Amino acid sequence: MTASDPQVTTREEWLIARRELLAQEKELTRHRDRVNAARRALPMVEITENYAFDGPDGRTGFADLFDGRGQLLIYHFMFEPDADEGCPSCSFTMDNVGNLRHLYARDTSFAAVSRAPLNKLEQYRQRMGWTFPWYSSHGSDFNYDFHVTLDASVAPVEYNYKDEAELVQSDPAWKGWCGEEHGVSAFLRQGERIFHTYSGYARSTEILLGTYHWLDLTARGRQEDWEPQPRRGDDPFMSWLRRHDEYEPGEISGEKIPE
Repeated sequence: MTASDPQVTTREEWLIARRELLAQEKELTRHRDRVNAARRALPMVEITENYAFDGPDGRTGFADLFDGRGQLLIYHFMFEPDADEGCPSCSFTMDNVGNLRHLYARDTSFAAVSRAPLNKLEQYRQRMGWTFPWYSSHGSDFNYDFHVTLDASVAPVEYNYKDEAELVQSDPAWKGWCGEEHGVSAFLRQGERIFHTYSGYARSTEILLGTYHWLDLTARGRQEDWEPQPRRGDDPFMSWLRRHDEYEPGEISGEKIPE
């Protein structure tokens, strides 16, 4: 037990507090339902660019990523062409991808897309033990058009619906910066036509992180220093995170350290 753990109380007092929280949880659920409905009501934009990707079956068009289904979700995975490993936080996100057959049952496909060459993606996927489809957009405008590769020499900089001036105003570190960012996009196919229906960036992708949501159910939460008081940990945001095969002995609670 630590000093920041919840206070000890009686079962009766706990039930009173729990019922008060339940009312807040129900309102959050209703609000989330309203936001989800508003997301589904967004207008859509037709994709007219002939994007091409490198995949396990060779060069493929955008429509092929749907794999015959009506909808497609793409996770924009940060993996630069010159890098040998994918982004740790994007890897954390992909560790939370479940059995894709549940998406398929709702006529929805899933794929990750990165700029790194396909051979690097395949090597890293095998290392991580992932089975989801992963395509390389290397050599195409796809990442730039969806604002997950930022380079002012190639395309106007925009991220999370802010242009470069707005980004710099919020954080001077954005000035002149170029590189990869993460995001998630949704698409709808009607016959031969493809439409972009949604993209989310930054903390918009947090809904994909099942591990965080499990931790949110616990008394100590995520144990990161940004959390509102009472805070249960001092680790800066995601500083504790490793690729799942890189945790050192002793970093995993309860895991025995070899003698």
